[in-house]
Formats: sequence, C-alpha cells, structure tokens
Amino acid sequence: MLEVYVPATSANIGPGYDCLGLCLDLFNKFTFEELESGLQFEGCDEAFANEDNLVYKTMLFFYDRVKPKKIPKGIKISFENNIPICRGLGSSSTCIVAGLIAANVLSESNLDKDEILKLAIELEGHPDNVAPAIYGNMIIAFMEDGNLYHESIKVPEEIRFLAMVPDFELSTEKARAVLPKEIPHKHGVFNVSRCALLIAAFTKNNLDLVKAACKDKFHQDYRSHLINNYDDIVAYANSLDSLGTFLSGAGPTIMTLAKDGDDEILDKMKSYLATLPDNWQILDLHCDPNGAYYKEV
Repeated sequence: MLEVYVPATSANIGPGYDCLGLCLDLFNKFTFEELESGLQFEGCDEAFANEDNLVYKTMLFFYDRVKPKKIPKGIKISFENNIPICRGLGSSSTCIVAGLIAANVLSESNLDKDEILKLAIELEGHPDNVAPAIYGNMIIAFMEDGNLYHESIKVPEEIRFLAMVPDFELSTEKARAVLPKEIPHKHGVFNVSRCALLIAAFTKNNLDLVKAACKDKFHQDYRSHLINNYDDIVAYANSLDSLGTFLSGAGPTIMTLAKDGDDEILDKMKSYLATLPDNWQILDLHCDPNGAYYKEV
C-alpha cells in the first residue's frame, strides 16, 4: 500500500501570473492499494468515483506516456481531503501530482522530479501550482521549446500565510474567461518589476517590500468582481500592518501575509470577515519547504 501526501499551493503570488507559486503546509492524503482487478474508490464524492476521476486518469496518462513494463492489474484509491476544493489553493493539482507519483512508484519507473513535473505541466497547462507542490518552497518555472526551467526561492520562515476562504467555489475556467487576450505594454512593465521585487524581497528577507511587490495588472483587477467584497477585504487587510495581500490562484481565496506572533492581524481579519456574507474562514498556514512525499506502508 502506498500513501501519497500532496500540499496545497498558492499560484501567481500577485504579479507572477502562471509562473510563480508557493507550497503551503496543508496536505491532501491519497492511499493506493493494488488489487487483483477492478477499480475502487473510498472517501471520494460519488460523482467522481469512476474512470473519469482525475487521479485515476492521471495514472492512465502516465502509463500511456511512460509505457512501463509493470502496471497494477487493479487499484483502490482512498482520499483524505483537507484542502478546500475550487478555492484557488491547488486542490486539482494535488490530484495530478498524486496520480503521477503513485503511477511512478507502483510501476517502478523511477522518473525524477523534473520528469514528473514535465508530465504534470502537460496535464495542468501551466507550472504555478504543480511545481511548488512537487518541489516545495516558492518556485518560478516555465517551459520553452520542450525544455523545463525552474528555480526555488526560499520563503522566510517567519511569514504566516493567512488564507481567507469563502464558502463558494470559483472554477479556474470561469476565472480565466474574464481575462483580456492582450495587455498594454505598461502593464507588462508593471508586473515584471513587481515580480522581480517580490523574489528579491523574499530572497533578501526584506519584508517591507512585499506589500508593494504583491500588486498586479494581469489578472487580479479582472477577477475581483467574481468575488463578493473582494476590494473591501483587500483594502482592509492592507490597512492593517500586514506584509501584503493577493488573490490566491484564480480565487476566490484571498491571501494576506503576517509575521509569526502577530495575532492582532489574524484576530482583526476574523472579526471583519464575520461581518460579511459567504462564511469566510481563515486558514493559518506557513510555506512548506519540501513538497509532496510518499510512504510505502
């Protein structure tokens, strides 16, 4: 039996659209048990307990692409879901990464992390969730002419990532549909400068720069109207002594940053969100430096 643990992720981090992502210390657990035949699911919504299940389809994709000599005759997949679904915290990416890791281990294919990541990007379409889920920390990554380029950015350990999660879902497809097909040149300059500053701020542990570096012109303004009270929540978070605030992935989760020990920001944000509809909750998280892992039990 194989247990695979895959972390939540927060993509874009403001200006790093489709190339920058962060690994968080909240994990989904997937258990794989080989069977003599057939396909079984446990802990999964009935609507997804079939051959169209993303974890299972990912495993089939791996076997088709890698063509290993050993493939399980049957499989039982069990789910322990801790990451909110369709909230901009990489829940679908956990399924892809788990499926690839499980198929790699069960087929004894021995692909390395870069090879796994290339397959994950092929399925996901972009690296900003799957790369940090596999490698941990904050990752900047992109594909060019079939080649993978990525590097890790160590996030200061004292940063808390306060994920403000509402009780409504927002699909990535809907959130992408509102984006423009072209952007002005000045918006490109705006994001390049902020993305570079954000990486430098984390690398040099100069946290005073983070709030300005989290600003964006590529996606957040266009998606804000899809999230109730988005502008008010961001404005309130930034009015506190927070380090910075940004939309997590495609949303609807909003992320604000604080230092360890600064409970005042957490308490004030909880009180403020309690005055709004949509039952907002806050997940108090940190960056995870290691990413996905597995255990054979």
